[in-house]
Amino acid sequence: MEFKATNIAEFLHGTVEGDENVSVNNVSKIEDGKTGTLAFLANPKYERYIYETEASIVLVRKDFEPEHEVKATLIRVDDPYEAFASLLELYEQARQMKSGIEQPSFIDDSATVGESVYFGAFAYLGANSSLGNNVKIYPQTYIGSGVIIGNNTIIYAGAKIYDGTVIGDNCIIHAGAVIGSDGFGFAPMADGSYKKIPQVGNVILEDDVEIGANTTIDCSTMGSTVIRKGAKLDNLIQIAHNCEVGENTVMAALVGIAGSTKVGKNCMFGGQVGIAGHLTVGDNVKIGAMAGVSNSIKAGRTVLGAPAMDHDKALKTYVVYRRLPQMREQLLALQKEVEELKSKLNEE
Repeated sequence: MEFKATNIAEFLHGTVEGDENVSVNNVSKIEDGKTGTLAFLANPKYERYIYETEASIVLVRKDFEPEHEVKATLIRVDDPYEAFASLLELYEQARQMKSGIEQPSFIDDSATVGESVYFGAFAYLGANSSLGNNVKIYPQTYIGSGVIIGNNTIIYAGAKIYDGTVIGDNCIIHAGAVIGSDGFGFAPMADGSYKKIPQVGNVILEDDVEIGANTTIDCSTMGSTVIRKGAKLDNLIQIAHNCEVGENTVMAALVGIAGSTKVGKNCMFGGQVGIAGHLTVGDNVKIGAMAGVSNSIKAGRTVLGAPAMDHDKALKTYVVYRRLPQMREQLLALQKEVEELKSKLNEE
């Protein structure tokens, strides 16, 4: 699809400077801009590229004053980055205008399907499950029995949604994600073996949740594992049984959270964070990448390291850690001096 500068400016409530009729059909980075694409300039460090980019349209701030001639048509907006994100969202919606039920696929007779649904080839919808309006289920997706999926939710190819899962409106579940698999529950037996504990709960994803590719969220032993409204989970994350993730909390890839841990709202976790089970992480907590959390964390704290500790203390500790080789040499030299002094005193 092609969009003219005048149409884009109208959508973004911006103003055009240059050719109002120039068209674009794709987007690009400003440094790699090509004819027929739209780019944006938000960071002043990239200003030099606007004078040489081949992009046909560039989004800039309303107060941007070029130092040299700019070939591209400019669209002046309040916030180029936010405007660019809005355009990408519009482009994504246009790209995903899929509808209808492809064959071969399976929808159980007892299942209910809303209006304007897309159901891809080789997808499966189990007994007594329901899909809301404008839902998109991509090929080879498995949706078990008793699953409820709200309006405008997208589930990409190959995702697996176990029985009883509840998914709200406007959610996105990426390829390969597994929602509702068994929690890791085993009882040790006298003979050294383990007896599996049935996991009879479910998973609830509230509205506006996004789950990354190959992320796994286990069902609860009893009750529900809950991902609250607006939470965003990256790829390859493990959320264990009976956990709760608060509203608008975001987690980068490879985070692992053990069972029955409760995470507050508006938290931010870096990549590879590990959190032990049965802990409480308060609201607005920030945890640095690769941190290991073995104790509960109060609201508003920023922690780093393994074991995780307060940001300021972690930085001081790291400074000492980096100096350990030097400190070891100093300690050995001091030890040698003491031994030599002892030997001299003994001789006297």
